[in-house]
Amino acid sequence: MKNREMNSSGIAHNALATGTYVKGNIKAEDDFRIDGKLEGDIECNGKVIIGPQAEIIGNIKCPNIDLMGIINGNITILETASLKATVRFSGEIEAKYIEIESGAAFNGTCKMIS
Repeated sequence: MKNREMNSSGIAHNALATGTYVKGNIKAEDDFRIDGKLEGDIECNGKVIIGPQAEIIGNIKCPNIDLMGIINGNITILETASLKATVRFSGEIEAKYIEIESGAAFNGTCKMIS
């Protein structure tokens, strides 16, 4: 049997759509976008995007993150945490770099890591 080669764009991602509710922890190897509701922790080896309609109660650990929705929990980011103008974040951020847009609501603490 021959090995099959698959052609792809090289971009793999996962998504939790608007209107979806998940209670439990999520682990992902590739990029992950959440536009629904999650009650649980996220551990991802790719970039995480929390969309403007998303609601998260739990902790997040990943290399890079864009925050636009409602997040209650602690996040640990190996590189860059980007808080967009629509975010409502409560908790602790631990990151190498942090970007906060005008209008973002950030209630908590920030610890910069090297």
